[in-house]
Amino acid sequence: MVDTYVCSFCGEQVEPGTGKMFVKKDGSIFFFCSSKCQNNYRLKRVPRRVTWTKAGKIALGKE
Repeated sequence: MVDTYVCSFCGEQVEPGTGKMFVKKDGSIFFFCSSKCQNNYRLKRVPRRVTWTKAGKIALGKE
């Protein structure tokens, strides 16, 4: 069975064979579905404050 992952920034499913896995020096693992999510993480943006993420929609009361 193929493992499915959740994007660490936006909260969407990462399809098998796509996306990127980022491992920090302390051993924590992050999965990104697109370069958009990866770049927003690098810019240290908080997912709750970005309106198109799952956490942002919940914080704004849209979902």
